[in-house]
Amino acid sequence: MVFIHVCSHEDLDLLVTLNKQLIEDERHDNAMDFEQLKERMRAFINTDYDAYKFEHGGEIVGYALVNHIRQPLYLRHFFICRSSRGKGHGKSAFRALLQLLNTTTVDIEVLHGNTAGYEFWKSLGFKERSIYMRLEELND
Repeated sequence: MVFIHVCSHEDLDLLVTLNKQLIEDERHDNAMDFEQLKERMRAFINTDYDAYKFEHGGEIVGYALVNHIRQPLYLRHFFICRSSRGKGHGKSAFRALLQLLNTTTVDIEVLHGNTAGYEFWKSLGFKERSIYMRLEELND
């Protein structure tokens, strides 16, 4: 069973460490260093977001960052530690998070190249609603 704890400022270093791994795993182009990520995370939890850490057997197995202002709720980050994957912690944590948030509807984004993330969310019943695209350089 996965237990969920609401994070505070004392958890910022943990959250940033896990966020850095999330950025690496999803091959995001975010180049922020630790201190920049820490300031961004601090800004998130000081405004519309709450962070949650997932624990199993006394160990941290992941975290989530949820925007509580958007409706439906927006799950900005969801990460399961590399050593904890394939053990059911992701699905267990997600279900427990929905129960804690008292919701059945949540929006997410999955980066295009993040096949593992895409398959995980599809396995939980998520369906595509849009295609989000970015132009970085105009091709003539």
